[in-house]
Amino acid sequence: MDMFIDGAWVPSLSGATDPVTDPCTSVPFDTVPRADGRDADRAIQSAHSAFHLWRARTMTDRVAVVKSCAAAMRDNAQMLGQTLHRELGRPLPGCIAEILSAADLMHIYAEEGLRLHAEMPLATGPGEKTLITRDPVGVVVAITPFNFPLTLLIFKLGAALTAGCTVVAKPSEETPLSTLLLAELLFQAGLPKGAFNVVTGSGTKVGEALVNHPVPRKIAFTGGAVAGKAIAAAATGTVKRVTLELGGHCPAIVCADADLDKATTAIARHGTANSGQFCYRVNRVYVERAVYEAFLAQLTAKISALTLAPAGGEGDLGPMVNAKIFANSQRQTDDARAKGARVLCGGTRHTGPGYDDGFYFPPTLLADVTDDMEIMQHETFGPVLGICPVETNAQALTRANASSYGLAGFVFSRDLAKGLSLCEGLEAGLVWLNDIQRSSHYTPFGGVKQSGIGREKGRWGVEAYLEYKTIYLSYEVPL
Repeated sequence: MDMFIDGAWVPSLSGATDPVTDPCTSVPFDTVPRADGRDADRAIQSAHSAFHLWRARTMTDRVAVVKSCAAAMRDNAQMLGQTLHRELGRPLPGCIAEILSAADLMHIYAEEGLRLHAEMPLATGPGEKTLITRDPVGVVVAITPFNFPLTLLIFKLGAALTAGCTVVAKPSEETPLSTLLLAELLFQAGLPKGAFNVVTGSGTKVGEALVNHPVPRKIAFTGGAVAGKAIAAAATGTVKRVTLELGGHCPAIVCADADLDKATTAIARHGTANSGQFCYRVNRVYVERAVYEAFLAQLTAKISALTLAPAGGEGDLGPMVNAKIFANSQRQTDDARAKGARVLCGGTRHTGPGYDDGFYFPPTLLADVTDDMEIMQHETFGPVLGICPVETNAQALTRANASSYGLAGFVFSRDLAKGLSLCEGLEAGLVWLNDIQRSSHYTPFGGVKQSGIGREKGRWGVEAYLEYKTIYLSYEVPL
């Protein structure tokens, strides 16, 4: 499959390609261009040309197109889901659900566009008025990871298009095909050529070329902290705006008065979804000692009931996307075991017919973990949960906050005052109390500390792609 630039399929100028591999079988099934700086430049120039026309269209016109794009995503959810399933390995129902959720967010962004307004303060002198309005930032570079490639793209693309910006996207090398197909689909749904371009290749080559290019005015990135810090540093060279979502190491606190059935159901579901490959999953759990063993028993039963989907088969969870991501789960599990943790379930690579050629790591529970273990210090990005007992809620809160990350946190307590106090004390941009629902499309998404800069979703997402402009009006006052 080629890149999508200026409304057309194009190869890289060098002719180089990279394989796209099925993680269930480790067999390449397609290729995409290996873009370089020249390809980045032509995509940016296309977006730059389209920007002047796209921003000039009324908000009503832009919203109509964005809603048409959302409808096209819903109508083609099966096709896009099949492609996403092939390149990511997640079971097909989950892939289709991602497409439909992303389409909903696209539609919500369009609705938020209709609610944007300018202001005219009344505190001005005779013959003067001041208008405070907002302009689109300009060309946006969107760099997205493999785990939820279309959801995390729409976080950026839907908001940018609604605001009047145009976009050049660089998807992950592991999951580029669904983004490429989406680009053609949205073009057919009414986006003008150049409004949404997709280039493929490595972050160290085409990614750096996109970030360092003088034309784009904003970088929107979801990915690892190391890459995010490098992007932020590079963006200062041309004073680009940035939105950075850099992952998390998210804690859950389970109080002695918690509803253990509800807590274990939520943590089992959320801690293993997408095989643990997402940023705001539960990673580490602090449980009051009075209910520690009861909590472990219930959670183990629920985690052990989850199944792995073999190549061509069905199940709750798919494989890890590649050897590097798989190795992180295995390394953290081995480290915890060596330092005295109990492995209650999982813990080693799953093998057998349908599994041998993929990187399958079963949902894994590590009990009695301590702060010197890797699972309690670093993001896993896999279906591994570290659980430790604490004597008090205050101790749990202190240990939960002892991290450079601050994306999400979770609290379980029947005592509302206690639960809210713990939620307020958690150093995180997102906090759930007594259940873990999917993050809302209507509310801001993002973290504190080294989990990133800025917010996505809802009106906050659209506003991140706008600049304030103050216009001073003068006129003759009639007698």
